[in-house]
Amino acid sequence: MIGFIVAGLIIGALARLIKPGKQDLGILATLLLGLVGSVIGGTVANLLGTGDIFELNVLGFIIAVVAAVLLIGVAESLIGRRRKSSADRS
Repeated sequence: MIGFIVAGLIIGALARLIKPGKQDLGILATLLLGLVGSVIGGTVANLLGTGDIFELNVLGFIIAVVAAVLLIGVAESLIGRRRKSSADRS
């Protein structure tokens, strides 16, 4: 379980480094998005028959980082819309 959390944090941090621009996400959001990305990567790798969902393998890791980058982009767009709508109401 601790390894899963550490892997999620590493994947989230890598995703933030890969994604261009400044992200307005805290460490907890980075960890959560990295964890979700690692679950997606492990699931896809498992479906492709390259390993188990909790097993560290190259394909799963790459897919996890790509998924985390996409999730960070989605999270940023949602945060940006929420801030814009709250600024419009002021």
